[in-house]
Amino acid sequence: MSIVRDDRVRDYIMPKKVIFTTGDTVENHSRLLDNSKAPQASFDGSNVTLLKPQGGFLLDFGKEYHGGVQIIVQNIGESAEGKQAKLRVRFGESAMEAMSNIGEKGATNDHSPRDVEIAVSQLGSVEVGATAFRFVRIDSLYDGEISIKLVRAVYLHRDLEYKGSFKCNDELLNEIWKVGAYTVELNMGDYVWDGVKRDRLVWIGDMHPETSTIQAVFGYDKAVPKSLDLVKADTKPTSWMNGIPSYSLWWIRIQHDWYMHTGDKEYLLCQIDYLKQLIDNISAHIKEDGTNDIGEGRWIGYFIDWPTSENPVAQRGGVHAILVQAYKDAKEIFTETNENEYAVKCEKILFYLEKNKPSHGNSKAAASLLALSKVLDAKQVNETLLKENPYSDISTFLGYYVLKARDLAGDTEGALDLIRVFWGEMLKLGATTFWEDFNMDWSKGAKSIDTILKEGEYDVHGDNGAYCYKGYRHSFCHGWASGPTAFLSECVLGIRPAEPGFKKVNIKPSLGNLQYAEGEYPTPYGSIYVKHEKQSDGSIKTDVKLPEGVEIA
Repeated sequence: MSIVRDDRVRDYIMPKKVIFTTGDTVENHSRLLDNSKAPQASFDGSNVTLLKPQGGFLLDFGKEYHGGVQIIVQNIGESAEGKQAKLRVRFGESAMEAMSNIGEKGATNDHSPRDVEIAVSQLGSVEVGATAFRFVRIDSLYDGEISIKLVRAVYLHRDLEYKGSFKCNDELLNEIWKVGAYTVELNMGDYVWDGVKRDRLVWIGDMHPETSTIQAVFGYDKAVPKSLDLVKADTKPTSWMNGIPSYSLWWIRIQHDWYMHTGDKEYLLCQIDYLKQLIDNISAHIKEDGTNDIGEGRWIGYFIDWPTSENPVAQRGGVHAILVQAYKDAKEIFTETNENEYAVKCEKILFYLEKNKPSHGNSKAAASLLALSKVLDAKQVNETLLKENPYSDISTFLGYYVLKARDLAGDTEGALDLIRVFWGEMLKLGATTFWEDFNMDWSKGAKSIDTILKEGEYDVHGDNGAYCYKGYRHSFCHGWASGPTAFLSECVLGIRPAEPGFKKVNIKPSLGNLQYAEGEYPTPYGSIYVKHEKQSDGSIKTDVKLPEGVEIA
């Protein structure tokens, strides 16, 4: 028999608040917050919460977690058959999601059951849940009384070391860096998921911001190559990863970046045969004038993200940019592995691609991708588009590339302002992890996600969202939204590998309007420490501590 040991750990978290009870059907609900009680049913049944027929309560654990809850029952009324009763347990990333019924405003059990009925036993303990949540509602489905000794969250996660760090004179940016890192950490199980509640899948295109954050915070992590290999094993090189052409291009980009950060050449060499076939497949769709038919006849052929899916000009422009960068990355991989014939093939395709200067369709995402791939001039893109209404037309996914494009244009101050306003607004609404999508208009008249709303009141969670993330189906912990964390480490601290595995490093800080920034960046040799301080003349003084084996390029 094959046994696989789970390398995750289990932490128990007590609730921080009881924010709702069903009238007078709950007695002594404050005792649910008593963390002095032993997590064990006992002969002393005095320090309990009494749940009467049809009684219920809503708990706030104060922060988003992955896992479930443990419920310890002291006593069940005499009428219960076999001393068992049923409870209904509902998990939510917002208070109102935990209060919802399946089908209401997009509430669903898709990907992870979050609205379930369970049996509990007298003097027993039961655990339920494998989802993302901050809030848990528990209701009795029993016509008698149930005495509850304890309810606590079971936080199931890998015990990961934060090897990277970031600190500056702006506490909001410091908090955003940490929240982005935590958002990705929750999505790092055996594989790198999109979201912990929904999209508990490996979407390879969505992973690039996540792997960028992983590189900046955790360094090497086995979940990344496992995820890359999973999608490769599921996809013939003549097909498209996750059914989307651009996602096969992102796979190439992640492979390149992962090698530059880890220097793991043995792993890279295992990808070469597949990469050759993939490049042959992609190249067959590229014409000598630099245009392509890579997405023709496909439902989602020219995809960069959902908010641009109704702008075909932006979609084509964005995919072209990803193509250009993927071929640059593939050429470097083939050169590094002495596959000179394929390096030349990539150079030939790049010659074709560079003939084409597609429009960005007034999309900040597409324009930023085109600027980063050097198809368009970053400064011109920044002046004519990115600075105009800077907080609109931003997605939490491709917002990462908008930040990088603004930095490339020399507008780090504008990028930092965008982080403060756009990602900072989610924190104002009570977020403890970053969301699948966000629009600044959503915050108008919105109350914090820990608020129990009256009927008809505006619900920032249930009343928003689009495409595949409508209402409560919307994920409030999506790894692709962690871009500011990677950006602050690689662009503000200015730490980038100059040679595979950080044998040599480039350190070029961009402080914008910050007075100082310091932090660590993990490498295979240990963490690099930097501290940048702005001087009175505007110059930057930098202190660097390099681990043995790393040199400044």
